[in-house]
Amino acid sequence: MKIKRVEHIAIAVDSMKQSLELMRDTFGLELEYEEQIGQTKLAMLPVGQTYIELLEGQGPESGVTKWIEQKGTGLFHICFEVEDIEGAIAELKAKNVKLQSETWKTGHGGSKIVFLDPSCTGNVVIELAELPAGH
Repeated sequence: MKIKRVEHIAIAVDSMKQSLELMRDTFGLELEYEEQIGQTKLAMLPVGQTYIELLEGQGPESGVTKWIEQKGTGLFHICFEVEDIEGAIAELKAKNVKLQSETWKTGHGGSKIVFLDPSCTGNVVIELAELPAGH
């Protein structure tokens, strides 16, 4: 599996508005886009070739809402960009690495994503993403 870069670092937040203001006013980061995926609102802020992804739960059943209830706000996961998500999944399965799902699903910006089970990554949530052509 070829990892191209750290695609984004995700942060679980209570308030998207306050977090966007903090990123803009403190660090000079500008919002590239916002998106709603299921019960999660996300915002992407570019930093060089990587992004900061802010995640805000949109209801009690949101994974982000549940995460914040259990662990508080802060670092949520690290995402690595890969060239071929299906090849990466096959390689990880061959290495007996547990995944949170058996196949990829659609994620931010139309990417193909899969999460590794934190029990096999030192309790760090790691996402792999194959971005659509042209990104």
